[in-house]
Amino acid sequence: MMEFLGKIYNWIDVRLGTHEIITEKRTGYLLPRNVNAWYSLGSVLLVIFCLQIITGMLLMLYYVPDIDKAFDSVSFIMTEIPLGRLVRLFHAVGSSMMLLVLLLHMFSILFMGSYKSPRELHWLTGFFLLLLAMGISLTGYLLPWNQLSFWATTVATDCASSIPFIGENLVELLRGGKQVGIHTLGRFYTLHVGLLPALIAVLIGVHLFLIQRTGVSTPPFGLEDTSNQWKGESFVYEEHPGGIPFFPNFFLQK
Repeated sequence: MMEFLGKIYNWIDVRLGTHEIITEKRTGYLLPRNVNAWYSLGSVLLVIFCLQIITGMLLMLYYVPDIDKAFDSVSFIMTEIPLGRLVRLFHAVGSSMMLLVLLLHMFSILFMGSYKSPRELHWLTGFFLLLLAMGISLTGYLLPWNQLSFWATTVATDCASSIPFIGENLVELLRGGKQVGIHTLGRFYTLHVGLLPALIAVLIGVHLFLIQRTGVSTPPFGLEDTSNQWKGESFVYEEHPGGIPFFPNFFLQK
């Protein structure tokens, strides 16, 4: 089996140079020597998001987005499907963990000043990712269709009515009517499993591209600086001569 996979890899490598790309992004991507655990939060978020996608797809196999069947389908997952309770709770808790780690990640960026020039775009994409994460958590909260999720969604969507001029129309747009009901469940389900994950994935890709393009910022404390500082006149990739490779050093250490 491994020999067969090796042949496939070699076939692709000859045509695309994948080995060179992987080497460049793993061992050739250097981080500052004084990099710390705070720098691993972005990777933790990426892992959590991937796990949310996997567990969400497993739940979609049995979940029924209908007001008469949604609660029963969730109960069926929790009680009848092998490991269903584990997958569902993993997905629910993972949503909260994603928001918590995201807030810690943004706090670390503020604390270490990594949002400053030339990384303003990193901060903006991260802020929009926070909004999308909050949106996907809110839309997913309604899907079990129990009393708690119903009234929590009612209160949350009511908050939009405080927006001047368009508040009432925005509430009706979110709910698909005057009250939380079948149209709300359908809209939230579509947003939760379709639109929002796609937007988050695209924005994560942009965020990672920006990080790769500018280089990782140097912590404002610790060992001697190994970066070539940006002066503001033109674009400069922040290299870290004498730094540590992302893989395997930093990846396995954190």
